[in-house]
Amino acid sequence: MKRARIAWAGGIHDAVEAGGQLQLLTPALRGRRLSFDEVIWLPPLPPTPPHRPRTILALGLNYADHAKELAFKAPAEPLAFVKGEASLIGHRALTVRPAGVKFMHYECELAVVIGRTAKRVRKDDAFDFVAGYTVANDYAIRDYLENWYRPNLRVKNRDTCTPIGPWLVDAADVADPMNLALQTTVNGNVTQRGNTRDMIFGIPALIEHFSSFMTLQPGDLILTGTPDGVVDCQPGDVVVTEIEGIGALVNTITAEG
Repeated sequence: MKRARIAWAGGIHDAVEAGGQLQLLTPALRGRRLSFDEVIWLPPLPPTPPHRPRTILALGLNYADHAKELAFKAPAEPLAFVKGEASLIGHRALTVRPAGVKFMHYECELAVVIGRTAKRVRKDDAFDFVAGYTVANDYAIRDYLENWYRPNLRVKNRDTCTPIGPWLVDAADVADPMNLALQTTVNGNVTQRGNTRDMIFGIPALIEHFSSFMTLQPGDLILTGTPDGVVDCQPGDVVVTEIEGIGALVNTITAEG
């Protein structure tokens, strides 16, 4: 099932895809259908209690071809950094390119959504802890980069710079998340292609690694890295990051201010 969270008619609603439309799950409106153009798309993630922030773990250099593109050796263990939830925006939203920067690029990534509390999980059991998958576009601003291995906050944790969506696809509906084609287009031109099978550290290995020293909670995210093919994006560019069976996430770059 493809799930979404949307803003419409002054409220926030859970919905599912039904016949090319959004079918609301809100009890008072249950069954009502809306077109994709009638709503504001939000990150399609389950709500979290107000006292517990969502943890977003993002991988660097998790595809060998991308590491080679940046002239780095493939890492011996996962290279991860943490992002805040304020960086997330939804499908069809605007991402701000800061004034004066010289290089800002997309990163098409499969995002794993944790479904239940995970602590010291073995690889063989890892998929039992996954609620579903969505598409993430993890923009990076190279002007602020100090260390490829541990990108600082201004590179990777900026407001509006992590579009995610449009759907949360149930884990049961994804037969093999480690064999999905990825593609990015900029203004309709294909600029990036890859496949999740080329990850250095696959989803089970990542869940085992992170849960060995921290507790993963429902709604936490793991952004699994991007293949090679990143290019600079300018205001006005329409970037579509797409993953086979998961969805096509549309995002437009806008100038600061």
